[in-house]
Amino acid sequence: MRVVVEVGGWEHECCGPSFERGSFVELTCLDLSGSDPSSTRYVESHHELSSRRRTVTHRGRVADVAVQHADGSVEPIHRLPSGRALRGFDEDDDGHLEEPWNGRAVARDSDQFLVTVLT
Repeated sequence: MRVVVEVGGWEHECCGPSFERGSFVELTCLDLSGSDPSSTRYVESHHELSSRRRTVTHRGRVADVAVQHADGSVEPIHRLPSGRALRGFDEDDDGHLEEPWNGRAVARDSDQFLVTVLT
């Protein structure tokens, strides 16, 4: 099953890990789905786990990673750096985004990302 998880914002920048295509992940998410079964929405969380929202854990391989630009468009990226790297505080990772397959730089105008996991 393919599950799309929203990752980003202050939670990812605080302590979020990196995500790379093909890697195995375990994501704890808030289930923000509506009553309509076709409106599933999962948001990775590290801090909001005591909220009234149902939490779910998705485990599997990362099939896709994308940045969701400010205008709503989605662009695939090779990997999502950790929050520490995105903030410029990782000595080993400069936090840049790049296209998969060719390594060209991707401009980041948003802190919202989509990670697709094959569970």
